[in-house]
Amino acid sequence: MENYIGRLLDSRYEILEVIGTGGMAVVYKALDHRLNRMVAVKILKDEFSGNQEFCRRFHAESQAVAMLSHPNIVSVYDVSRSGEANYIVMELIEGISLKQYLEKKGPLNWRETLHFSMQIAKALDHAHSRGIVHRDIKPHNIMILKDGSIKVADFGIARVGSAQNTLTREALGSVHYISPEQAKGARVDNRSDIYSLGVVMYEMLTGRTPYDGETPVSVAIQHINGGARRPSEVLPGIPLGLEYITMRAMNSNIEKRYATAAEMLSDMEEFRKNPSLTFLPAVDAAAAAAATAQKPQQTNQTQQRQPMTRTEAERYAAARAAKNGGAKTPEERRAERARREAEQAAERRKKLIIIASISAAIVLVILAIVLVTALSGGGDEPVDASTESTADEIVRVDNFVGMRLEDIDPEDYPDLDVDVRHVTEEYSDEYDAGYVMAQDPEAGEEVKVGRTVNLTVSKGKEEILMPDLVNVSEADAMKQLEALKLGLKITLKDESNEDVRQGNIVRTEPKANEPLEKSQEVVLYVSLGENKMPNLIGDTVDNAKARLKALKVSVSIEYLYDVNDKYEKDRVYRTDPQAGDQLEPGDKIFIYVSEGDGKVEMPSVLITSLEDAQKTLKDLGLVPLLNEVYDAEVPVGFVVSQSVLPGTKVEKGTYVTIDISKGPDPALTVPPTESTAEPTEAPTENSTSSESKP
Repeated sequence: MENYIGRLLDSRYEILEVIGTGGMAVVYKALDHRLNRMVAVKILKDEFSGNQEFCRRFHAESQAVAMLSHPNIVSVYDVSRSGEANYIVMELIEGISLKQYLEKKGPLNWRETLHFSMQIAKALDHAHSRGIVHRDIKPHNIMILKDGSIKVADFGIARVGSAQNTLTREALGSVHYISPEQAKGARVDNRSDIYSLGVVMYEMLTGRTPYDGETPVSVAIQHINGGARRPSEVLPGIPLGLEYITMRAMNSNIEKRYATAAEMLSDMEEFRKNPSLTFLPAVDAAAAAAATAQKPQQTNQTQQRQPMTRTEAERYAAARAAKNGGAKTPEERRAERARREAEQAAERRKKLIIIASISAAIVLVILAIVLVTALSGGGDEPVDASTESTADEIVRVDNFVGMRLEDIDPEDYPDLDVDVRHVTEEYSDEYDAGYVMAQDPEAGEEVKVGRTVNLTVSKGKEEILMPDLVNVSEADAMKQLEALKLGLKITLKDESNEDVRQGNIVRTEPKANEPLEKSQEVVLYVSLGENKMPNLIGDTVDNAKARLKALKVSVSIEYLYDVNDKYEKDRVYRTDPQAGDQLEPGDKIFIYVSEGDGKVEMPSVLITSLEDAQKTLKDLGLVPLLNEVYDAEVPVGFVVSQSVLPGTKVEKGTYVTIDISKGPDPALTVPPTESTAEPTEAPTENSTSSESKP
């Protein structure tokens, strides 16, 4: 299926590379061009894509899982079909699977096992509360992130796969973790996931799965029959409490497992607080027996409860003690002592009942004598003393508030009708789920024998979930959050989005359906609309500034000037980002402005001083070259001629030769000559000359 690499699914998801292959699908790393983020795309293999019923279930289950929102569950973003490809888009996880981690490290210490197990249980509790059963919990589907947190993957996918899965096809990797009811092909519920989690915990603690065999079928049969060795027998040193949780979770009898992931989490939390806990219920039983001994004694021998027998947990602890050579832990000794005290209390109650019976017989004899005497006296009607006594018998109501409902046995209170079946459930910040928070009548109140006691049981703290505010207006979103009365700290952030109308919510942190707490910080991303980069090419600088100012997104702008022979001066010739790119708040925009073609018009510097000519040329970006010449007409130090004719367009940096006058050429200057002949005397007025004569 590598032919998908390079393809664009639904004009959005660009397939980049293969990152994993499973029994039903291939997982690719892809780029979501719409949201500009990396995602994982799981594409069904061709043999499944051709099955319409399978594809229908694949889409239905994946869409249901997409509603899950929990930090320990891999998020599903999208479910779609593109051509022949049926695919789901998921959160891309940067990490390794728990299977890879175990292969690298081997058995984990109990603290690390508990750390991972509690996160898996939280993920299961969230999914089960939404009616979704994973059906394929195994180390391969549990991802470990770099920060040590985990995410459970493939919710819903396993459910679809179970429709075609058999023990001989794609089962070798999962058969070590399947529940007995899965192995038998029976109906499964959330307790199957709890069983698989128990197996995963077993493997984390010991480095091996509880059952193994040559074929998948042989392993499945072992799951059905049960009888796995305790983890401490495989690897000594495992705490008894964590071993108890593990073995109870993977009990082959579904009725003896934890009923819910929340119940299992509760034991994990108790063990985390006190690692010496062994979960032996006999200690609680002793307290209940002591309370019973203080109540009015029963008069009917048949209503007496039998002395306490050893619980399954005590027998388990005894087996553990036998393994350790008979030595008992302090917790085990306390449990044994409590059991003995409970038996002694039961024996005392039995003796008191015998005494009460004898006393009652004496009273009856006396009443009979009185009755005979009254009858013999005649006149008055006989009185039914027994009826009158029963009608007037008063008892004091016990205190049930603070007790766990499942620990209340109505048989322990024969004088009252304690109704544990029709209870009222309410949310409470004070009492944990399953504990009695109120009763009617109240504790200590005196009532007639047989009075019904109604109980109100806590559902735990009311879980207020983040509403789905996507595409809701900012004003309506604020109203919905304020109506929750949690004192939320709300922050508004702008975000461009072409799919969400301006002023509506694009997304929220936390996401929809995630739990909210009082004073929690909530971020609402408000759409600025499309806000794409406008096409400014060819615009003047002033026009470009006006168009950018009209944007609804806050950006910074820098103008860069450079020579460009295609655009006139002060015209935009390039932008970064380009036209059509989506703009986000805080983006920086570069506007490139033309300084023209970079050429200048050559001025005339003739008959100007050398200093003025050089300044004129340099100011235009031209480079003057000097050449001195003789010139009789141009004063010394002035320009005689220039190499580039005035009016000619030249590029900056052009060399221009200017001729500077040095004055007349001395070689061309003729000095006056002096005569060597003696001067003739000028003729006088009276003198005569033959030449002057006519």
